Amino acid sequence: MEKLKFWIEAFRLRTLPLALSSAILGSFLAYANGQFNPLVFGLAISTTIFLQVLSNLANDFGDSQHGTDNTNRLGPMRTVQSGKISKKEMKRMIAVFVLFSFISGGLLIFSGIKTPNAGMMILFFVLGIASIIAAIKYTVGKNPYGYSGFGDIFVFVFFGLLGVCGTYFLHTNKFEMLLLLPAASIGFLSAGVLNLNNMRDIENDAASGKRTLVVRIGSQNAKIYHASLIVLSPVFSLIYVIKTWQSVYQLMFLLSVVPLGFHLYEVFKNHVPDKLNNQLKVLALTTFFFSVTYSLGVFLIK
Repeated sequence: MEKLKFWIEAFRLRTLPLALSSAILGSFLAYANGQFNPLVFGLAISTTIFLQVLSNLANDFGDSQHGTDNTNRLGPMRTVQSGKISKKEMKRMIAVFVLFSFISGGLLIFSGIKTPNAGMMILFFVLGIASIIAAIKYTVGKNPYGYSGFGDIFVFVFFGLLGVCGTYFLHTNKFEMLLLLPAASIGFLSAGVLNLNNMRDIENDAASGKRTLVVRIGSQNAKIYHASLIVLSPVFSLIYVIKTWQSVYQLMFLLSVVPLGFHLYEVFKNHVPDKLNNQLKVLALTTFFFSVTYSLGVFLIK
């Protein structure tokens, strides 16, 4: 039972609401277009969960591999670094979740693509494999991109653009350029969570050779960058709503602006990185709230 407790800790289940935001929003945008496949929705949720847990496990292993997880780290102690789970055990579990992600993702693709289309099948399988590789290579290996300041781009693309637009396509089998606006909104907020995490860890990351974007630009510039991400998110979604206006329900997502405003206030007045931990939870849950209210607004129109 104690080992199970350690694995649940390594899975970092509290990160799941953030990860699920894109699959939920993409699905309900498809619903607004009159097309919703319950099987695609279920498989999109399961695939997202498997990929997020895979990413968490890989980060646990990768940061211990590179020495970033140490006694100076301000965030929660990781399981490999603390000795609760061995590197060999972690490698095996990573392989298990690679398999889970591949199977669930494969079923998602076959369920979503309605007409025989080899080119589209191949494209989605390539994107799926790229998602698995990206989840692992963030911190694992000789040249992890998370150690070179490219993590924000990965999060914006995979958690935002591909997460929302890919899910929408698998429901509808079509793509609309306007969807990039709400997709970018989720991408901005997700990148904000990563940026906040890196702001908290700036000193240890710099000392460990982890050159995140925050390490590269400094804490003060990171706050300005953070504000840009948070402000652009509702702005992009508001533009989308204006262009697709049907009902006042579409503005429900603006309820998230209030907690986002308080969040920015807390970030800008902060001078103690360790105290940003609470704001990580706030932003992750607000992103989920943003997605749910946006989706509920779309649902009520129908």
